[in-house]
Formats: sequence, C-alpha cells, structure tokens
Amino acid sequence: MGFVTRDKLARMRRGLCVAMITVAPVSMLALTSSAEAVEHHPKGEYAPFADCPLSNSATESCLYAKTESGEFKIAKETVPIINTITLQGGLHNTETGQTFIGAEDGNTLSKTPQKVPGGLAGLVKCPEIENFIERILCEGFFENGLTGVNATTELAAPATSIGISVENLLGGSGIALSLPVKVHLENPLLGSSCYIGSNSKPINIELTTGTTSPPPPNKPITGSIGELEFNKTFTIVTIKKNALVNNSFAAPKVEGCGVFGILNGLVNSKLGLPSAAGNNTAILKGTLKTAEAAAVKASE
Repeated sequence: MGFVTRDKLARMRRGLCVAMITVAPVSMLALTSSAEAVEHHPKGEYAPFADCPLSNSATESCLYAKTESGEFKIAKETVPIINTITLQGGLHNTETGQTFIGAEDGNTLSKTPQKVPGGLAGLVKCPEIENFIERILCEGFFENGLTGVNATTELAAPATSIGISVENLLGGSGIALSLPVKVHLENPLLGSSCYIGSNSKPINIELTTGTTSPPPPNKPITGSIGELEFNKTFTIVTIKKNALVNNSFAAPKVEGCGVFGILNGLVNSKLGLPSAAGNNTAILKGTLKTAEAAAVKASE
C-alpha cells in the first residue's frame, strides 16, 4: 500500500467527513457552490465525485456519502430508510474545522422519497374531517387506491449550514454531522406543501458516531465509526458500515397539509406533533467516501 507520512495521514483525516440522513423521509433549497457550476467528468475511482464543487477554488476535498439503511422516527411514526439517500459536496478546512460547500449542480441532498408505513390511512381518518368537500375528496382518494404517502427529507438551509467535525467522527464522540432539514409528506390529498419543519423552523439533527445522551423517555443509543479503507495513493478514503445516530432532537407541527392547511390538525394529532426532544430518533447507516479535490480534478 506504500508508506504513509504523518502529513499525508493528517491531510486525509481533515478530508474525512460524514453524511447521511434520512429521515422519514418536494422542493429542495438550491444549494450550489459560490462559483458558476460547470460539468465535471472525473474518471476511474474518482467517478463518484462528479458533483464535487471543483469550480469553487475553496474546495480542498470532495465528499460522497450514501445512507443505505436505518430509520427516522418522529413521535408516533417510524419510517424505515429503504431508498438510498445521497449527500455530496466539498469541504474547505478552517482553523476551527470544516466548512461544507454545496454540490456543483445544487443537488447536495438527494430528494429521495421513503414510503410511510400505513400510508394515508395511517395519517388521516376521512370520517373525522369536518369540511364536507375535504371529506368527500378524502373518501374519493381512498376508493381510488391513492393512499400511499411518501416522506422526503430536504435541506432547510444553505449547504454552508451543514456542520462537519472530522475529529468527532473519527473519535466516536460529539457532533460529527449536523443537518437542518424539513420533511415533505407527499400525497394528492395532502397537497404539495405539507411539511414537518420549514426553512424558518427546521428540524436540527446533530448526529454522532458515539453514544447519545437524550432526555427521557428515549434511552442512549450508539453509532459506529465504521471501517476505513484507503486507495493506493491515499487520495481516497472510504468508510464502510458507518452509523450516525441522534435521538434528542425536537420536531415542530406540520404546515400546509390539505387545502389552506385544513388537514394540519388531523396530521398533527395522528403523528403526535409537535414532538419534544426525547421522542424522536434518526439512525443513518451507509458508506462515505472523501477524496482530495486536486486528485479528482486531475483524473478528468
């Protein structure tokens, strides 16, 4: 594998970072690098970093992370992560840590819907809807089988609001990744603007590879640093079987569900929102890759 100097290893440690989230899991905030986005075509082992913001001169390393399993629980509802969620972008090292830079094309956090168990029947009871028109529409949707509900996690702030700590990730303690998100509940009856959280009231999830210390009734849970692998030139680091966890965040009420928000109350009641800290959980499992930006660019 070759000799690894202390400087080289330190450089790779700075380039490492984490990712994944999940959430119960449509409109995501456009998150781009400060430079004009252009198309890049890294080759070979660097191909996964095609959306690294190489046009931004501040980018020192590239990140590509996949959440492949886990779950997101908000109050009474648990949504398993079945479809892979991708977080990608770049990192700039500072004296106090790392600054996250959004993906070249703005697709920093993928819009990956996850199925809500029980669908609409689990969220809304048609007979309980007081408004006659809404009740008829609800019953019509159920009769036509349009009962599925998807939950999609979206960023609720610019990419620079994503917090990264390489030291905490590798050390297995403290906050490794912090994400301000909102969860889009998608179904024809719920409309196009039904969200848990918003840009002004995001769900702030502070994830760790260590052990949490949540308020009751939640109990401590533990993540995993994962297994580290280096390529031959030590320009790419892969972390497999990584697990990021948090069970101490709070979740606000839903907004915008149904015409003029008429279904907000029913959805809040069913889900148990707002949900105080100690009643919610995020477990994100997957694979993380980071690479030196110069090496990625050189492969094009």
